[in-house]
Amino acid sequence: MQHARRPLRVIQWATGTIGRRSLRAVLEHPHMELAGVHVQTPDKAGRDAGELCGTGPTGVTTTHDIDAILGLGADCVLYMPRAADDDEVCALLASGANMVTTAGGFHHPAGLDPALKERVEDACARGGTSLHSTGSSPGFITEAVPLVLAPLQRRLETLTIHEYADLSRRNSPGLLFDVMGFGQVPTAAFGERRLAHLRSSFGPSLRLVADALGLPLDAVEAHGRLATAARTTAIAAGRLSAGTVAAQRTTVSGLRGGRTLLRFHSTWYCATDLDPAWDLRPTGWHVTVDGDTPLDIDMRFPVPLDRMGAVSPGYTAHRAVNAVPAVCAAAPGVRTTVDLPLFTAALG
Repeated sequence: MQHARRPLRVIQWATGTIGRRSLRAVLEHPHMELAGVHVQTPDKAGRDAGELCGTGPTGVTTTHDIDAILGLGADCVLYMPRAADDDEVCALLASGANMVTTAGGFHHPAGLDPALKERVEDACARGGTSLHSTGSSPGFITEAVPLVLAPLQRRLETLTIHEYADLSRRNSPGLLFDVMGFGQVPTAAFGERRLAHLRSSFGPSLRLVADALGLPLDAVEAHGRLATAARTTAIAAGRLSAGTVAAQRTTVSGLRGGRTLLRFHSTWYCATDLDPAWDLRPTGWHVTVDGDTPLDIDMRFPVPLDRMGAVSPGYTAHRAVNAVPAVCAAAPGVRTTVDLPLFTAALG
């Protein structure tokens, strides 16, 4: 593999909660070298990268200048803004830097807007680069895990992924309040926006898995409901007022032949005192497979709630970092979980 010849030179793009954990993982990786750090706001520029993730000095200075990043000649960019910018993505790929992104959007290339797909594939061809979308969810639990379980089956009725996330100790006010909509007064328009977002976020993963199984989906549907805070509550991200959104439950279903084949069912909550009351599980995943070899699997996060905010970013960031060697070795183009070989962590 490439890292056996020399360390892979990696750029960290964006240093939010996930990006900071990714940055630290690159600095600690035995086969990677930090080439540069792009920050989203000018006030973070001009600092040593180690300041942003709690390590010692690195000698790498952060920048807000994309041209400075394009000129570094790095092997890969860990691209982790909240949302992908198509112009940035294409410029980075065309510069010769492969990309692993947790911003999503590229889990199922066949479903991309044709014009965007052509732009990205052209950038990959010019740069000789590949692009891969991953993370914990979508990514690990919606693609890697189902594809590992599938070889046990010869008949699949339904595969369901239940995700539970207690976000009360997640100190990310921008994500929870501005992006996810916790703390807002529930409205029909809010519910529709969230459903559309989750359908576009998780639907591509379901389609990817279904295609890999030779059972392409006819449609992807989403429905959900909200619960509000029964009383005003202080959470790590701020204040959650009584009567505002405190829990969201959404189901994204992949349909084939008029029935559900694959399903992602999420329950995300910032408080447990809810109106109406819901049955809640601790943070983790529960996967059920109904078929000729049925399965029922619990994957729990054995972390005290007061440490969850410190530990949980690793579930997303580390898979992206561990994917870098496989993505750098891949043929140019958008590469999915199905395209890449099984990769693991290099820990020593």
